[in-house]
Amino acid sequence: MRKEPSSSSDTDKKHKLDENISTHIFSTSATLVGVCLTVIGLVRISNRLKNVSIIGDDLLALSSIVFLIACFLSYLGLRTRGSRQLRENLERIADVWFLVGLCMLAVICILIAYELV
Repeated sequence: MRKEPSSSSDTDKKHKLDENISTHIFSTSATLVGVCLTVIGLVRISNRLKNVSIIGDDLLALSSIVFLIACFLSYLGLRTRGSRQLRENLERIADVWFLVGLCMLAVICILIAYELV
């Protein structure tokens, strides 16, 4: 069962924890956008040397867009000063997008490693 905060210090701790989650999603998503773009460049260079065309770089571009959405939503959650409910909703949605991006990236890495795409 979920325990409700009983005092203002518990509420402050929960708010700081929520803020930390948004901060982590924001920074990690931004980093993974860069990772995806770097791997796209490496895949394209490799493909030009082999004269092979694969869709791995297209899938990586899609994954980077998913991470960018997570990054944007977590940034909005960090910058929202008004409604706590809105901030929590933005964080929850950013969390889902981030997890989707991670799953996509893992599948893409497996596909590229085994040269399936």
